[in-house]
Amino acid sequence: MCPSRIVLNHVTSRWGVLVLIALQQQTLRFSELRRIIGDVSEKMLSQTLKTLENDGFVHRESLNVVPPHVEYRLTPHGQGVAVHVKALASWVEDNIMDLPRSGNS
Repeated sequence: MCPSRIVLNHVTSRWGVLVLIALQQQTLRFSELRRIIGDVSEKMLSQTLKTLENDGFVHRESLNVVPPHVEYRLTPHGQGVAVHVKALASWVEDNIMDLPRSGNS
């Protein structure tokens, strides 16, 4: 597999898409992000954030406050890819009724 396919898999994964869209407009703490996305385990969200951080799309910042917490935001590359991911997600939502789905064809 070429590197672009690996990164494409990361940004189009189930949780990758939702993380990118959620962080597109705002910086969020882990618990806020988990609440917005819903139905994602802490482990999966943590893995997704780490993967997107390693790909250069998400910036993680540990704040030295009491109690300590971590904030996540998109990098400039993350903002760029999020625009395209959101456009794809919007297209699917707009056209879902016209698409054949498993069990319906």
